Amino acid sequence: MKKIKKILVPLDGSKNSMRGLDEGIYLARQCQATITGLYVVPLAKPQTNSQISYAEKYLLNNAAKFMAKAKKRAAQNGIVFDDQVVYGDEASKIINFSKKKSYDIIIMGSRGQSGLKEAFLGSTSNSVLHKSNIPILIVK
Repeated sequence: MKKIKKILVPLDGSKNSMRGLDEGIYLARQCQATITGLYVVPLAKPQTNSQISYAEKYLLNNAAKFMAKAKKRAAQNGIVFDDQVVYGDEASKIINFSKKKSYDIIIMGSRGQSGLKEAFLGSTSNSVLHKSNIPILIVK
């Protein structure tokens, strides 16, 4: 059995994603692993700072606040936490990021912020579950 050393926890500011983080922290403590919190801003990346709209600023500020809260929570539990913010489609960014950085496991909440979108398109966690080639723990 492979040892878990690198845990990827996709975060979106929801209570469910914080439950995923808490589970990640628990597992990291058992395995002496590190956590990377990945926040996907569901927009195309702006080319320059002058092109950032009010809505984008709001989303980025929310991401920064939430990641600071997540980093503090991990630190209080003695866990090394690296925060990453990327732009684009949540599921594909999570899968590509996990492959590129070779994580051992992805731990994520079962439902995130986008409740209405999930009803029609299927949830991000469902998409990641079916497309990832590394183990995934989905937390309810």
